[in-house]
Amino acid sequence: MLNRYRNKSMTLATAILLTMALSACGSTNNAASGNAEGGGAQAANESTSTTGAGGNAAAAEAGANTAENASANAPKSDEPLVVYLNDFDEIIKPMFEEATGYKLELVTGNGAELASRIEAEKGNPHWDVLWMDAMPMIDQLGKNGQLLENWTPANKEGLTDFAKGLIPASGAYYPTGAHAASVIVYNTKAYDAASAPKTWQELADAKFKDAVGMADPAVAAPAYPFVAWFFQSQGAEAAQGYFESLMKNGLRVYPKNPNVAKALTGGEIKAAALQESNAYTLKAKGEPVDIIWPAEGAPASVRVAAIQKETEHADAAKAFVEFLLDPKTQQALIDQGEESYFEPSAQGVKAKADRAAEAKLVVAEAAWAGEHEGEIKQWFADQAVK
Repeated sequence: MLNRYRNKSMTLATAILLTMALSACGSTNNAASGNAEGGGAQAANESTSTTGAGGNAAAAEAGANTAENASANAPKSDEPLVVYLNDFDEIIKPMFEEATGYKLELVTGNGAELASRIEAEKGNPHWDVLWMDAMPMIDQLGKNGQLLENWTPANKEGLTDFAKGLIPASGAYYPTGAHAASVIVYNTKAYDAASAPKTWQELADAKFKDAVGMADPAVAAPAYPFVAWFFQSQGAEAAQGYFESLMKNGLRVYPKNPNVAKALTGGEIKAAALQESNAYTLKAKGEPVDIIWPAEGAPASVRVAAIQKETEHADAAKAFVEFLLDPKTQQALIDQGEESYFEPSAQGVKAKADRAAEAKLVVAEAAWAGEHEGEIKQWFADQAVK
């Protein structure tokens, strides 16, 4: 089946190594350049880094308005709260510090880097909080007893019904937002609204032979939540049949979403399953693309916050999670943040004005996706070497 892939740079060994790669969704300000994976303005870090003071005064001022949820009179430690997060939205540091007085140290990286670091530190975690697009992995950490459970943020009831439905019974993590791991995007020079594909199934239609691309779920973190939804909702046999039909129809598989975006605007492909921030960034830059949200829904990547069970900074960690769930914080991230295209988890927050009103997200159940991640990624990796 090797000839079904036009991009075969990933070896099986690499695919297996990257089984731990999880939702690190965001992308760089130039999503089409292929510098980073996921959302429209993610920093293109090739290695995990520690972030010092940063952000801007406007972001800090916006964050200061959320102090009511952060126990302003609590004693503050000289030691910073250490947060591992995907390499974007670092404006959260000045916002949180200004609002609460707690010191914050951000350790940023892509999903694979952070997952590897978390695994290596399993016996001696260096993090207090995880804030990542990695709900399946974080769910597994909770099941392994590594997360603080049975704690309820004071502002939990202010979350949307969609967000509340994603909170585990243990309270081990809380969703701060979700974005489409893939929407359908087409090149307007090749198709118009009438002729473009409108459903996931239609991408396998013969009229789109050799025209469709997607990111590799064995490599690209946001691509895994996309395929996981098919495997859970349809069953493994049907999902494998669907993706095999795409491959037989000439599906081009690229390492990451920015590679897909570049191929789409460059004419190498004419339609794609593309992460939403990449898609909206292309459109905002004036590229000849348009976006379709399939009526059946777009599989989502969910960003969640979780506290390390043995943290020595529990008060600061709880304040940080409540800060993330505050509608004013989420609005500031949408208005000024790097990863700004997402569905907020707090009620009363307005998404980006150009984000489709008909946007519908569907989610693979976190426990199921976490338990089956290795085998699903392995199946895709096997296709690349057949």
